[in-house]
Amino acid sequence: MKVQGKMFMWLSVFVLAMAVVYGVWSKEPAGTTALFLAFGLCIMVGFYLGFTARRVDAGAMDNKEADVADDAGEVGFFSPHSWQPLALAVGGALAFLSIAIGWWLLYFSAPIIMIGLYGWVFEYYRGENRTQ
Repeated sequence: MKVQGKMFMWLSVFVLAMAVVYGVWSKEPAGTTALFLAFGLCIMVGFYLGFTARRVDAGAMDNKEADVADDAGEVGFFSPHSWQPLALAVGGALAFLSIAIGWWLLYFSAPIIMIGLYGWVFEYYRGENRTQ
C-alpha cells in the first residue's frame, strides 16, 4: 500500500498545481473550487493509504523482487447471487428522478430503498445460512 499512497500524494501535488494555474488563468470559481476539493480528496486518500501501510504487513506490491503469483490468494467474500443492489439502484434512481418530476415520487422510492437495504444487510441471516 505504500506505492498507492505515494501515487496519491504525487497526484495531489499535480492537482494542486493545476488548481492554481486554472484559478489564475480562468478566473472561474466553480472549476477552481472543484480542483481544490479534488486536491483535498487526493491528500485524504494518500494519507489514509500511507497511514494504513505502516500498520499492516507489507504486500507483494511493496516488494520490488516480487512476482505476480506472490500476491495471489483470497481477496474477500463477494455475494454471487444478490438481487438487493438492483432494488437499491431502482429505488435510488426513482429517488433522484423525484427531484425532476416531483417530490411525490419519493414516497414510492423510499420503501423500495428500505426493502433493498434491509434485504442486503440481512440476506445471509435467513434460510440455510442463518446462525442460531
